[in-house]
Amino acid sequence: MMMTVNERLAYARKKLHMTQAQFSEKICVSTGFLGSMEIGDRKVNSRIIKLINLTTGISAKWLETGKGEMFASETDQEIEEIVNLYRQLNPFFKGYFKRQLLDIINYENSTRMPKDE
Repeated sequence: MMMTVNERLAYARKKLHMTQAQFSEKICVSTGFLGSMEIGDRKVNSRIIKLINLTTGISAKWLETGKGEMFASETDQEIEEIVNLYRQLNPFFKGYFKRQLLDIINYENSTRMPKDE
């Protein structure tokens, strides 16, 4: 049986060896609010998921869906941060960003030294 987001929240907190008081302080909510989320009386909303991800490294995707690894790699977190920033851009700057990124990749590929064999 697949866990709910509320059950994953409680499970993750326990995996971090934190009490409800410690965890709730870390994510800036009351202990009662955290307890209500863990037992399913309150919804684990996107703001809470983002706070948990940023403060503990627990994957937002895993917490929300149960898919993937519980702890996001540093690379996953960087990619998620870049994607979130990109989404805030207007269409003109999205195009500009993509062109700049392609230029950087092309430059890097053209200047890359051959590997020692």
